[in-house]
Amino acid sequence: MKINDLKIYLASPRGFCAGVDRAIEIVKKSISKYGAPVYVRHEIVHNKHVVESLKKIGAIFVEELDEIKDKSRPVIFSAHGVPKKIPNEAKELNMEYIDATCPLVTKVHREAENLYKNGSHVLLIGHKNHPEVIGTMGQIPSDGIDLIQSLDDVDKYTKKNDKKLAFITQTTLSVDDTKDIVDGLKKKFPEIREPKKEDICYATTNRQAAVKKIANKCDMFFVIGSRNSSNSLRLVEVAKNSGCENSILLHSESDVPFDKIDKCKSIGISSGASAPEVLVKQFLDQIKKKYNISVEEVEIVKEDVTFKIPGKLN
Repeated sequence: MKINDLKIYLASPRGFCAGVDRAIEIVKKSISKYGAPVYVRHEIVHNKHVVESLKKIGAIFVEELDEIKDKSRPVIFSAHGVPKKIPNEAKELNMEYIDATCPLVTKVHREAENLYKNGSHVLLIGHKNHPEVIGTMGQIPSDGIDLIQSLDDVDKYTKKNDKKLAFITQTTLSVDDTKDIVDGLKKKFPEIREPKKEDICYATTNRQAAVKKIANKCDMFFVIGSRNSSNSLRLVEVAKNSGCENSILLHSESDVPFDKIDKCKSIGISSGASAPEVLVKQFLDQIKKKYNISVEEVEIVKEDVTFKIPGKLN
């Protein structure tokens, strides 16, 4: 017997962004063109379900190129981007590589390079050890770029040379947190250069805006995504900051907390940019078995962005 009525607010847009779609398609097309196995350096996107499904069709995931036994096989670089030394290493090993870096991350890479070439010292707003940050910082010499993670870092930062300062940002950050750090940098260094166009990606912004719109109507909020997915973790923070303190990440090993949902009249659901829609459907199916549900999809914008696949795979 179903125990109570439950209203579900479904955030839209949610789930896969154009960069993730493109990266997964690149792996599939590479296997189709070159046969299996095809190697992928680092998780193509931060989602266990996606990684496991690609393993089944012939993708082998490695962290570094030296783990690849058969150097005659192609290697794909993940959507998060890689430091400059990685393609150079592949060339030295005579390995064919396919770059699945999201074009919006590539844009930030080029910004870093251009700022450095034009004599600026670059500050990257982002999270230490995230693959995207490692990739971006690896575009220019290490003495030309510093990482800023928080307002505290802004307070402590002192200029290291007489170069002009400029900042760029990781693409998957929280829009609100980044705004505070940017404001702090501008206040401390009024001359600092900013990107002509915001670095935070359209999909991150849209998913956060959709969560903001519904969080305060929910007794509990669920973000479906992986623990190492930056954009998914930011969505949880956004839901908490937007009026639903009881917001959690549902990852591949999570048990659905039915004891908590039992006490709710309404819940919200979204998913990170690397989480496939099938995971949202599976969660809804589990909920349907236990409650009388009504679903309201709240769409704030229609996304129609697509990115081209590299020509050599067509």
